This record gives sequence, C-alpha cells and structure tokens, in this order.
Amino acid sequence: MIQILAIVVALGLLIFLAYRGYPVIIIAPIVTLLAVILSGGHLLPSYTETYMTFAANYIKAFFPIFLLGAVFGKVMEMSGAAASIAKTIVKSLGSKQAILAVVLACSALTYGGVSLFVVAFAVYPFAAAIFKEADIPKRLLPGTIALGAFTYTMDALPGTPQIQNIIPTNYFGTDTYAAPIMGIIGAIMVFTGGMIWLERRRKQAVANGEGYGEGHINEPESAEQQNLPNFWLSIVPLILVVAFNFAFSRSAISVKHWYDASMLKETFNIADVSTVTSSWSLIVALAIGIIAAMLLNVGRIKVKLASGLTAAAMGSLLAIFNTASEVGFGNVVKTLPGFSVIQNWVFNASGNPLVSEAIAVNVLAGITGSASGGLSIALEVMGSHYLQVAQSVGITPEMLHRIASMASGGMDTLPHNGAVITLLAITGLTHRQSYKDIFAITILKTVTVFIIAFATSLFI
Repeated sequence: MIQILAIVVALGLLIFLAYRGYPVIIIAPIVTLLAVILSGGHLLPSYTETYMTFAANYIKAFFPIFLLGAVFGKVMEMSGAAASIAKTIVKSLGSKQAILAVVLACSALTYGGVSLFVVAFAVYPFAAAIFKEADIPKRLLPGTIALGAFTYTMDALPGTPQIQNIIPTNYFGTDTYAAPIMGIIGAIMVFTGGMIWLERRRKQAVANGEGYGEGHINEPESAEQQNLPNFWLSIVPLILVVAFNFAFSRSAISVKHWYDASMLKETFNIADVSTVTSSWSLIVALAIGIIAAMLLNVGRIKVKLASGLTAAAMGSLLAIFNTASEVGFGNVVKTLPGFSVIQNWVFNASGNPLVSEAIAVNVLAGITGSASGGLSIALEVMGSHYLQVAQSVGITPEMLHRIASMASGGMDTLPHNGAVITLLAITGLTHRQSYKDIFAITILKTVTVFIIAFATSLFI
C-alpha cells in the first residue's frame, strides 16, 4: 500500500506545485526522487540512469520539431501573416457568423503548423472586434478559440503538424496521416458538437438580454489600423508545410527513399527507417515553411528577426524540457514496485486496447495538465504493451496512434492547463467567467474519443 501511496503522493505534488506556478523542470525530478525514497528505491541511479536517460532520449527525438515549430510560429507572428489570415477569415464571414469565423480562423492556423499560443495571440484582436460588433458576450470567446485551436486540428485531423500528432509516430512506427477516416470522423463530431454548444450558449445570452459587455480588461486596440501583409501571400507558408509534410511522408519523394537502408543501419543504427520518417518529413516541411515565410516578409521581420528567433528558441527549450521532465518522471515511476498495481488497473479497465489506451492517456493528460506530457508518459510507460496486445487482436498501429493522439486532447484542458491559463490571460477573462465553455469542449472531446474507440472495435 505504501508503494502505491508513494506514486500517488508524488503525482499529487507534481500537479499541485505545477498549478501553483513552480517550474516543472525543477519540481519533476524532486517529486520523482521523493517517490523513489518512499518506495525504498535507489536514489542516485534512478535519477542519473533512468530519469535523465529517458528525458534525454525524448529531447533527442523531438527537439528539432519543437524548435522549428516555434521558429515557424514566431516568423508568422512577427511578419503579421498569422494576423492577416485570422483577420481575412473573420471578416469574410462577418458578424452574423462570428463564432464560426473565429473557429475557422484558429483551425486554419493550427492545421498549418502555427503553435496554439501564437494562434491565440493572433486571432484575439479580430475575434474580440467581431464579437463586439455582433454583441456576443465576450465570456464565450475563450471557448470559441479553444474549439478552433485546441481540439480537432491539434490531434484528430490527419497530417496536422502539431506535436500531439507527432509523438505517437515514435512509438508505433506510424506517420502523421495515421487512421485518416477515424480522425476525420472524430474531427467532424467535435466541430459539430462544439458549434452546437457555443451557438446554444449565444442564443441563451441573447434571450437574457446579455451582450458583449463593458468594463473588460485587456481589450485589444483596433485591429483595423494594423498594416498587415496580403492574405494570399500569408497563407503560402502554411500550404507549403502541409503539402510537403504529405509529400515527404507518403509520396514517391518520401524521405524514407532518400538514404540507403543498409547505410542507415550500419552507420546510424536505424534498423527501420519508418520509425523516423514522420519526424524527418515534418522537419524538412517546417524548414521550407520558415524559409518561405522569411522570404515573403523580409522587410517586415528583418529589424526584429534576431530577438524573435531568440524568443522562439527559448520558448522551444522551455516547452521540450518541461515535457521531457514529465517523461523522466513517468519512466522512473514505472520502475517502482507500486506501479505494477496501477498499470494492471489501467490495462484491466477495459479488455479493448483502444479504450484502455484512451483511459490511460486521458487520465495522465488531465493529471499533468498537458496533452503532450500526458501522452508522452502514457506511451513511454505502456506504448509497447498496447502495441503488442492490439496487434494480437487485429488492431493496427495506426488506430492506436489516432486514439492516443485524440485522447491527449481530452482531459488535458482542466483548469491547471497552461494553454487554458494563457488563453484566459490573453482575453482578459477569468476561470469563473469563461471556463464553463472550455470545460464543455473538454468533455465533448473526451466523449468523442471513447465513441471512436468503441465504434472502431465493432468493425475489427
């Protein structure tokens, strides 16, 4: 019992301290070693040989994508291209379709490879303006942005370059287009359900005589006065990232054909090139997108390029070290005696590997307050087991990939989630005012992944 309690206490402390604002990079190893001590384990070997080894392996596998993704997003932000795309989509649909316009603007940017945080900053000025014009309560804005940026384009739609869709490729040997039908169906369900919820909330507000409101903080300056680049030029880098990611993943020019297999095995110890195909294809696609964005906006970014790249690099380091710290925590925990009991409970929660995986990823994403963190811990600890069991019953690695990715975007958006806290800060609203709608989207996303998992099992 004490061994299970050791893990629960460590996990509880990680959640509490992260929620209180303490850096995960520091608290993760501390609570990890606390769990080791309470379990009667070996302190220093657990830290240097297990925690650090797995954290380093994670950084090695994903840092290029974190870095290039951050740089791409920053260049799109500095140039005004992200804002131009958001403004055009929002204005083209008009105030009568304000909620739909904001959702689609966020979706276009995230599916094109712009980070969730950059999207929130870029879309907010135009979203606030059109909500004000349509007299829709501002408190509905965070939920609207969350639907467009934090859900189906993050992990459901095939090919999305967001990290939540990249992580499973490293464990299942898949690519970012895994199980496209499952992903598209899930995306349609989330989009439709989310729009129904938000429109229902808007109609309730209208019936109650509630409008945009007054006295809001952090109101944006007039977005109309911004000198933004042409929409069609702005969208070119997004199109290039999506197109080249597909071409380098699944066409005749795929990166898996670029090098001799025997050379890769002998020189780089890569036994199966499919395990790195998705990462390599996205690395090249993002690099092309960055170059295109820079060339198209040289005059706009040259003055602040150095400071912008520095900010992007620092942001990517913080993001990957936070996640790698959680991965290190998870890998130490799985060596502790009490973990086998917890693992058996998760595995036995359902005889269906897809459902069991959805439970594990959802729970860990909710606990850590991080989609990528929860997903990484779950797959580091249980990925190989799920793959073995799934293949024995006819479930493909692609199905495991899609369910894991979608599940990571379920309960991750609990109140302590960093993206939620940042989104509320950007919009100048509070949990009390706006979290109800974010939570509704969270529940919708969670229910959707279980429906997809159950439904898929019926056809196997």
